[in-house]
Amino acid sequence: MGMAGVQENGHGEMGLSDFPLGSKNKYKRMDSEFTDDDDQYQLERRKKSTRKYVFGCAVFASLNNVLLGYDVGVMSGAILFIQQDLKITEVQQEVLVGVLSIISLIGSIAGGRTSDAIGRKWTMGFAAVIFQIGAAVMTIAPSFEILMVGRILAGVGIGFGVMIAPVYIAEISPTIARGSLTSFPEIFINLGILLGYVSNYAFSGLSAHISWRVMLAVGILPSVFIGVALFIIPESPRWLVLQNRVEEARLVLMKTNENNSEVEERLAEIQQAAGTADTDKPVWRELLSPSPALRRMLITGIGIQCFQQITGIDATVYYSPAIFKAAGIEDESKLLAATVAVGVSKTAFILIAIILIDKVGRKPLLYVSTIGMTTCLLGVGITLLLMKEGSISIALAILFVCGNVAFFSVGIGPVCWVLTSEIFPLRLRAQASGLGAVGNRMCSGLVAMSFLSVSRAITVGGTFLIFSVISALSVAFVYKHVPETKGKSLEQIELLFQDEYTFQGGEVQLGDVEHLVQK
Repeated sequence: MGMAGVQENGHGEMGLSDFPLGSKNKYKRMDSEFTDDDDQYQLERRKKSTRKYVFGCAVFASLNNVLLGYDVGVMSGAILFIQQDLKITEVQQEVLVGVLSIISLIGSIAGGRTSDAIGRKWTMGFAAVIFQIGAAVMTIAPSFEILMVGRILAGVGIGFGVMIAPVYIAEISPTIARGSLTSFPEIFINLGILLGYVSNYAFSGLSAHISWRVMLAVGILPSVFIGVALFIIPESPRWLVLQNRVEEARLVLMKTNENNSEVEERLAEIQQAAGTADTDKPVWRELLSPSPALRRMLITGIGIQCFQQITGIDATVYYSPAIFKAAGIEDESKLLAATVAVGVSKTAFILIAIILIDKVGRKPLLYVSTIGMTTCLLGVGITLLLMKEGSISIALAILFVCGNVAFFSVGIGPVCWVLTSEIFPLRLRAQASGLGAVGNRMCSGLVAMSFLSVSRAITVGGTFLIFSVISALSVAFVYKHVPETKGKSLEQIELLFQDEYTFQGGEVQLGDVEHLVQK
């Protein structure tokens, strides 16, 4: 039955409809083709599995950043009701808003040493616990003093979380996707800000005594998911190598890289980087008396972190209701609704950075971002200074503020954290990244704590003109001090800073922005 149409040829081989099959080698080739197809199928399955696994790790590691974003977003509206309920002064408002960033310095400084001691993963869990306690204290606070205690605890937790997430993601990510994945913490900050704005709007109808407490209490929820994540995500393979747990590091790399040859190559690079470190010299001493290459890394890392904040992004987000009020919006619910538009813009445009950061590189995105922010900040200042209150000034103010946060999200927002997590040597990475986070949080706190006072002295519009000048300086900083790191392993980037010409921008210049625009 099954042999119909099959004949035996003169050599004892079978053919189909008089077409000889040829020698037995043909069967072998067919077997080989099946084997190749099976290998290709297994390879594709591993690629998909690896990408999903690394993506999941990046998402879970970024959950702490939701806490920071939510606090920034929710406090912009909650402060209106806290003022009504606890009768706090304008100076107390500035302190309450800005103290979180200042106190987070403690978490950022301690986070580097803590993560070197107990691991990157458990440092993230420690951060979530501290924040939960702080958020609970704020929720039930009967007075300004108790509210400040909770705010301080929350700040310490956020300092730990903001510092460690980009380091962890950079250390587990494959080179080809490191930029996109390390941008995830900034995505989650933006998501948190948007959720904070939505929470403001959703609970603004409650009484002044209850509304701000509910707004702050909702911020506890993301940290619950972090507890679950700790039992899913692995430890950083680079930290494991530093602890001489090489086989465990190999197992993690096998889950986060697409083929075995890449696993061994990465493991060899990590071991070499760990082995060449001067283990006799304390990390803090190396940071205080850096080599020329390390000095360049510190200038780049700390500088880009400071510029991210002194251009006024947190003031824009924290005090967006005050900005729109200066433009002419008076109704409280309309003010909060306008801030939701800011949150949507900030969150939506970061997706552009995620798509492009590993394609066009870090530096072109930074150019587009800093130039665009300078233009929008100038626009906000001119609108508030020269135009009368009315529908046109309101529309322009909303447009320029949304444009500013959009350009921030396209470049300096996520790229800042990517750079500081990938440029430092393995042994110094956690604590050096912590110094960058210290600069970021210090600048954020100073801006947030002085914005209302400076605006009262020189007007809101005048304050934004100052921000635009600082933003223009950030363009020059990127040109002078930021090299391109796209497509390089963490160990290759360390070598990049040994070459002063490359460090000063020999690889990527302003002309590369044309390539980005064409994209």
